[in-house]
Amino acid sequence: MAERALVAGDSKTAITIFSALEHDPSVDIRCEARFRHAQVLERSKSWTQAALLLRAILDEKPMAQPARLELAKVLAAMGHEGEARRQLRAAQAGGLPPQVARAVNQFAAALHAAKPFGGSFELGLSPSNNINRATSSPTLNSVLGPLDLSHDAQAQSGLGLNIGGQGYVQVPVSTKVALTARLSTQNLLYRDSEFNDSTFAGDAGTVLILGKSRIRLSVGPSYRLYGAHPYTIAINTTADWQHPLGKRAQIDLESDFSKVTYKTNALQDGDVFGETLSIERAFSARNGARLSLFGQRTTAADPGYALINGGTGLLAWQELGKTTVYATAGISHLESDARLFLYTDRRIEWLTRAGLGATFRQIQIKGFSPLVRINYEHNASTVGIYAYHRFGADIAITRAF
Repeated sequence: MAERALVAGDSKTAITIFSALEHDPSVDIRCEARFRHAQVLERSKSWTQAALLLRAILDEKPMAQPARLELAKVLAAMGHEGEARRQLRAAQAGGLPPQVARAVNQFAAALHAAKPFGGSFELGLSPSNNINRATSSPTLNSVLGPLDLSHDAQAQSGLGLNIGGQGYVQVPVSTKVALTARLSTQNLLYRDSEFNDSTFAGDAGTVLILGKSRIRLSVGPSYRLYGAHPYTIAINTTADWQHPLGKRAQIDLESDFSKVTYKTNALQDGDVFGETLSIERAFSARNGARLSLFGQRTTAADPGYALINGGTGLLAWQELGKTTVYATAGISHLESDARLFLYTDRRIEWLTRAGLGATFRQIQIKGFSPLVRINYEHNASTVGIYAYHRFGADIAITRAF
């Protein structure tokens, strides 16, 4: 009946029928109705609603590869290229017929963010026992002897409002080249504005497709305020290379360079060079992981502020019905070139981080679902003012697909 309505051009009646069948006791009938409903919505470019229906299919039938491939197509149309590629890797990890696998490879090779412009928005609450990542000690050892720290220089607890977002424009020059521009902001706001932390950034560049590789080049400024006062101004350049490793994995190599000016301390002015290597792999249609290695060199007018650091991080995720659970862990090491005049020791640190979070798609409001995560940080430092431990949480909303 729904098919006859579609043939007759009566999509409204077809959608009504599909919506009713989506509550059928049979999971196969429910999922088939959702899939056909999503295809109708795609024709009218109702991408969010289509993505939600396809995601609901995968929550009940994670091996429904046609739905996963269709979701990848919808995500690409919405401009979420990275998420689209992740769904393709998950589909290939779950197994595809040879003829379908060839079509997927062709789609992956030609995949660009199809939407010429778009954006994202995030909103959440972030409680923490140490919002300023400060020491809990009331005193600091120095070459002048123990110094008393002011109250605001010690660890402060608080509840922050996390507001962030970005917008982008992408203009294709050819099938292999596109020009891009982005604006973004991230703000963590507290009742005591002294600890507010806001960053604003923009960049422009190009995306190149060379064979199976994707190269992104960009340059642009960033501006950071801390406590509502100017903190840093930087000019940033980035070169990012992505390449598939077989059907299930992808390698990502990113090089960054920034020239940073500190508005509160000219002795920290300098350059930042960074390299990050990441490998992401889908183990099955429902789980995967990403391993990252990074190194960074920071120069400064005062060698006490010049740093070298590096480390590793791991992200793993698992889909459990309508819930996606993920865990993170990381460790990094940092050393300064010299001792700052006031302190007794050269700065040497080990920073460990761990986190656990989940997205609950059982709750959906206009395409968004709640995200809850908890995290822990511990920084062991030879300089007391940099030593801290921190527990935090985030209660936010994120895309339900």
